[in-house]
Amino acid sequence: MVASLYSPTCSLLLRLPIFQKHTSDQYNARKLVSRSSISNALDKSERRPASLRAGKVNMDVDLEVEQRLYLGLDFGTSGARYALIDKEGKIRAEGKREYPLYMSEETIDWVKSWRSTLFGLLEDIPVSFRPAVASISIDGTSATTMIVDSKTGESLCKPLLYNQSCPEALPIVKAIAPANHTVCSGSSTLCKLVSWWSSSDAPNISAVLLHQADWLLWLLHGKLGVSDYNNALKVGYDPEVESYPPWLLSQPYSSLLPRVQAPGTTIGSIKESIRTQFGFPEDCVICTGTTDSIAAFLAARANQPGKAVTSLGSTLAIKLLSTKRVEDARFGVYSHRLDDKWLVGGASNTGGAVLRQIFTDDQLEKLSQQINPAETSPLDYYPLQDVGERFPVADPKMEPRLHPRPESDVEYLHGILESIARIEANGYNLLKELGATPVEEVFTAGGGSKNEKWIKIRERVLGLPVHKALQTEAAYGAALLAMKGAFAQ
Repeated sequence: MVASLYSPTCSLLLRLPIFQKHTSDQYNARKLVSRSSISNALDKSERRPASLRAGKVNMDVDLEVEQRLYLGLDFGTSGARYALIDKEGKIRAEGKREYPLYMSEETIDWVKSWRSTLFGLLEDIPVSFRPAVASISIDGTSATTMIVDSKTGESLCKPLLYNQSCPEALPIVKAIAPANHTVCSGSSTLCKLVSWWSSSDAPNISAVLLHQADWLLWLLHGKLGVSDYNNALKVGYDPEVESYPPWLLSQPYSSLLPRVQAPGTTIGSIKESIRTQFGFPEDCVICTGTTDSIAAFLAARANQPGKAVTSLGSTLAIKLLSTKRVEDARFGVYSHRLDDKWLVGGASNTGGAVLRQIFTDDQLEKLSQQINPAETSPLDYYPLQDVGERFPVADPKMEPRLHPRPESDVEYLHGILESIARIEANGYNLLKELGATPVEEVFTAGGGSKNEKWIKIRERVLGLPVHKALQTEAAYGAALLAMKGAFAQ
């Protein structure tokens, strides 16, 4: 069967941009290395006062005989979700879990937390639907990096989170990479790898580099050292020529690099032990994933050049469909491949996590209702949760600016929402200046898409139509990738 979501059988997914079925040159990752001198990144993400487990099941139509379902899992900054869809794109079941805060040496044990959440979500899938699951894919946070033992897959150091910067490695990376390359940012995967490699025992340890999504998928298929070209972009992989560049392969730590496939391509069958534990079918396959922001873009179905998706979650990420590839590390701008086009964008550290440091969910809802979105706020902030910004300016020393605070909480929230909208507008203007297709329409995904007053503020600031995406959850985009992988069988 042709690996395409343009298939007539996928009526709800028509004209959805997808990745072409390309498998990279199979770069054979040699054995890796490691001990970490990198300090553990404390999580700064939002903590929603929601229950640990929640889900919805669509049971209005019984499953037809031999009907297949496709499972996508999204591992974001503060929690994880699953979406189970049929071939028409209809959601048959969905659910979410917050990450349990297991502690180790006074820091969060993310390895244990992510593993527990993954299997918890699989347990949440209705038992009656599990025998119909044909394929599974997972998205994870971009540049969240893991160094694991190349034989056992066990983590050799604490995961290096998406927003953790390794400034000590940046001069080394800049010395080998082309000017203004995507990896020339302190938070890039390559900087994290170089920082880890520089630890005294690293070259003497057998290890492999994986991204968050890669590692979670490995738990399901058991084949170490496989990634996708979206996650691998920030370690230096070139999706245009489908290989690692010579300047990277010549480095002594290149042996740690995973082999790369296109997103949504089959890695292998689900492990027998997991299949039998959860009741998945014998022909269930595991497919390569992507990053969380790209999965959100796929879910939104922004299918023409000039269409864009802003993901308003804990952080703010923008993705613009462009006919031209644009990359410039000076501004945190990079391009992901999407079929014969490019997803150009960047991710700012501003976003919902800042709001939840100041307001409760109930306050955000009530205060937002009192805002007049047609009025311009005179307040000028740069809302950050901590020191450091990635996009539209890459400045690890940028300080948050959230003062002066007016007496009115409504005015304060208005000022913060409008300031975040200005950062978004600056991002899209920068992409145009760098040569990307000009933005014409913006779709919104993530928790911020539920705030109608914020959407109106953003329309005014951007000077563009802004709509809530038909599907706003990255898990839905991951499910589309799972479907693509299954159709390729």
